[in-house]
Amino acid sequence: MKWKFSWEDLLLPLIGIAALFITWQLISSSQRTDLPSPSTTWEASKLLVLHPLEKRGEQDQGLLRLVWCSLILVAKGYPLGLLIGTPLGLLMGSSRWIYKIIDPIAQITRPVSPLAWFPLGVLLFKNLQSASVFAIAICSMWPTVVNTAKGVHAIPQDYWNVARVLKLSRWKTLFKIVIPATLPYMFTGFRLSLGLAWLVIVAAEMLTGAPGIGGFLYSEYNGAIYTHLVTCILTIGLTGLVMDRLMTVAENWLKSYTTI
Repeated sequence: MKWKFSWEDLLLPLIGIAALFITWQLISSSQRTDLPSPSTTWEASKLLVLHPLEKRGEQDQGLLRLVWCSLILVAKGYPLGLLIGTPLGLLMGSSRWIYKIIDPIAQITRPVSPLAWFPLGVLLFKNLQSASVFAIAICSMWPTVVNTAKGVHAIPQDYWNVARVLKLSRWKTLFKIVIPATLPYMFTGFRLSLGLAWLVIVAAEMLTGAPGIGGFLYSEYNGAIYTHLVTCILTIGLTGLVMDRLMTVAENWLKSYTTI
């Protein structure tokens, strides 16, 4: 399916962005807040933006270098969460017994904050980086588990009947029926898991002060450099947006090669 570009795809997002900046300007103009204006934020942060790969110190780095440090840990913890979450979701969706065994565990662990998982990771692995990867994996896996299980439950009975009539093996049923039919649900879980993984690493870096966008944000907050604080928040949001769009591209590409 080809994506058609229209003027709405350009104009409407610009309207939303303009509204955001106007609201930001109005709030920063109030004497009751220390929020810097957009122009003040740009003047204070343009060195970080215009020299994104420059490194002047442990935390004094360009934005791309800071984001890259964070993404390295996400690239380690997020796939681990998917490797655990996807098979677990398929099993929960395929077996009523496994669902009843795992579902209480999922409901107990899903609401736990990443700020709680991180100290447990330190206790288990005695290493801050490993603890961050652990927190990312354990927090990001559950959206994939839940959505994958829902996808399997949503497979029409006719598909199962076809598999029985054709006498497909379990592996062929999995790859020819279950995964293609469940793929939209799985990718919804993958996208939610990716956003959660990005959220977790920012929180973990704020706890440890490790080099990265989260550590830089916390450092600037402690130094009362609020212009950089706003820049970090915008960078975190934009990075999350880019990752989400890349996941959409990957989903569309995979759908074009995976059919029932």
